[in-house]
Amino acid sequence: MRISIPAAVLAGCTTALLLQPTATAVDGSGAPAPAPAPAPRTSAGGGSVTSVALTAGGAVAPRATRPFELLGVGWDGPPAAMAGGTVRVRTRDAATGRWGDWHQLETDAADSPDAAPHGATAPLWTGRSDGVAVEVHPGPAGLPRGLRVELVDPGQGAVSTEAQTLPERPAGPDAAAAPRPGVVTRAGWGADESIREPGFVYTGAVRVAFVHHTATATDYACSDAPRVIRSVYQYHVQSNGWRDIGYNFLVDRCGTIYEGRAGGVDQPVLGAHTLGFNTNSSGIAAIGTYSSDAPPQELQDGLAKISAWKLGLTGRSAGGKAQLTSGSDGSLYPKGTVVDFNAVSGHRDGFATECPGDALYSELPAIRSTAVRLQGA
Repeated sequence: MRISIPAAVLAGCTTALLLQPTATAVDGSGAPAPAPAPAPRTSAGGGSVTSVALTAGGAVAPRATRPFELLGVGWDGPPAAMAGGTVRVRTRDAATGRWGDWHQLETDAADSPDAAPHGATAPLWTGRSDGVAVEVHPGPAGLPRGLRVELVDPGQGAVSTEAQTLPERPAGPDAAAAPRPGVVTRAGWGADESIREPGFVYTGAVRVAFVHHTATATDYACSDAPRVIRSVYQYHVQSNGWRDIGYNFLVDRCGTIYEGRAGGVDQPVLGAHTLGFNTNSSGIAAIGTYSSDAPPQELQDGLAKISAWKLGLTGRSAGGKAQLTSGSDGSLYPKGTVVDFNAVSGHRDGFATECPGDALYSELPAIRSTAVRLQGA
């Protein structure tokens, strides 16, 4: 399963990085090559995250690794340390043994807390893989310290006796109220609650729903969506050092809605999804990449349903406007700037990013209209 994003060819790449994360790695000729085996960080249900330091080198063959399904590249220091640089990766399919195409990772800090502990690329869902290679072209600041690749195995997920799904519920009597859609809980997608921060952080009432895409594979089976979510969760927490998964909700290509960050689906939980505008907002991520791939109607309907309900909890029309104050100079607006947003906005409206992709962004007016109709307006 491969993400359908064209990989840019790196001209004049100054640094090639080779990974050797297993004790019996093999090179392109099949000959064994000894390498250290770093201890993975584990989670319930057999999940793990293996962090492998990247070392500078020449043109060297890719290496075998422990099996993984998602990866990203992180570094020490500020998220902007890779500004102007490029990271691309190539992986080997665990089932066929074939190496895939090169894929370029997003190096900006678009999905992030307002005070991220360190920098990292957006994650890439690869499907079951057992080999990887990475190339880094540094930006004007040079290579950041502590470059590493993070290899995520989502495992089978934690087993829980808690409710797996919150059922649909009719709209209440309040203005702009909308029916609560069915929501797969964190227990339903197998979240290991022991790896996140134990407490919750709340903001004021949610005024804006920011629509994102996860920039992961689009052609996944909907039954695999929980694996994708667990992988993103582990990457955000165990690799990036965030308190929890960054998104408040996620929606798969079949329209199924999933609870994201813990703290209560009906509460204004502070997320880490739109740098500078995480306060008084909710981040809703479409699972997949919708730069050119058309978002299925079921996905659009799911985005409209959760936006309408979440905004309607405090009487806000999904077709209206709202003001948010920038909390970071890294956003599109200097810190302290008061910005008018559509109540249902795209990530790119607050940050210099392609997210949620041209194809999905162009559907936001229709998603708003559906959300307004669900609110009974």
